[in-house]
Amino acid sequence: MNNIVERFLKYVSFETTSDELSETFPSTKSQLVLGEYLVEELKSIGLSDVYQDEFGYVYATLKSNSDKDIPTIGFVSHMDTAPATTAKDVKPQIVEYKGGDIKLNENYSITEKEFPFIKDLVGETLITTDGTTLLGADDKAGITIIVSAMEYLIKNDHIKHGTVKVAFTPDEEIGKGAHNFNVKDFNADFAYTIDGGPIGELEFENFNAASASIEIEGKIVHPGSAKDIMVNSMLIAMELNSMLPVNERPEYTENYEGFFMIESINGDVAKTNMSYIIRDHSREKFENKKELLENIVGFLNKKYGNIIKLNIEDSYYNMREKVEPHMEIVELAEKAMIDLEIKPIIKPIRGGTDGATLSYMGLPCPNIFTGGYNFHGIYEFIPVSSMEKGRDLVVKIVENLEAK
Repeated sequence: MNNIVERFLKYVSFETTSDELSETFPSTKSQLVLGEYLVEELKSIGLSDVYQDEFGYVYATLKSNSDKDIPTIGFVSHMDTAPATTAKDVKPQIVEYKGGDIKLNENYSITEKEFPFIKDLVGETLITTDGTTLLGADDKAGITIIVSAMEYLIKNDHIKHGTVKVAFTPDEEIGKGAHNFNVKDFNADFAYTIDGGPIGELEFENFNAASASIEIEGKIVHPGSAKDIMVNSMLIAMELNSMLPVNERPEYTENYEGFFMIESINGDVAKTNMSYIIRDHSREKFENKKELLENIVGFLNKKYGNIIKLNIEDSYYNMREKVEPHMEIVELAEKAMIDLEIKPIIKPIRGGTDGATLSYMGLPCPNIFTGGYNFHGIYEFIPVSSMEKGRDLVVKIVENLEAK
């Protein structure tokens, strides 16, 4: 079996779903188990200073084999998978794709109608799910790429390079992946997250992000005698949601357009809880979105008598502000792609990565592709060649940095 495939299949066999309701860090113990495995693997391929810290982060170093004074570069991926879909008992399927729909099981298929881009993947070897779980390419493909690149550099010592730092983080999918990252001890001049989508993606812009939780306190009485007394919290929740702009929902936005997304709503007449995420690439528009939600809640509290509690917490900010002064690191990755005949696709991330937070912590950190598609759900898949090209890209970036 292809070594990169074998490595990837091993990683996705670990169930590492993060839990946004957990009060521990990492949020789930299963992430520690994968981290322990990675520590042993990184040691076995010859990396130095390998350890897992008290927060579950895994760190390692590939020491320089060059006489030149070269900036220290880092590569980062995350170990957790998104809580949106189960990652327990993942059963990957290897498909030699010859065209048409891809059957996952009796009920679900990756169809050309829904996913027309699969027509461009004829002839590729794909790794898919069996239609019951997500796959975990986000971001175990990133880990696979990094470990495979480090192994290649160690086995091919004639390739000269500076010091390379490696880190694998927990809890990225719940917005906490870099919260306890030890930037000082990592001691890299810059880094890349390997956490993007299709081959060629190179990103140094992402959303500004916040989460909002809302609690609405109603008043329950017998409906037969409810006139002028009952306050139905569910109806107020519906009223609140209707006051947000319809065209600023994820399903109606693209490119640089931001959105409000209601993630959950549950309740009854007496109490309803709602949660939203707020996103925009523009910091000004991001702040305006938060202000709009605050104003809507303020208006409804005046109307109904202070029965709504709102809490907004920022999650991360657009890394562009911190990366733009160091555009040479974006150009370094872009040139390496061109050298490998990979067409760079430089575009904003409609999401976030650990790199956003790391950039604000003093470690400029653009994002590079993993090669995967349809993350976070049962339709997730990845071409094997994309991981191979990702490995080659990491090697080429390191090689070109030494040659500068």
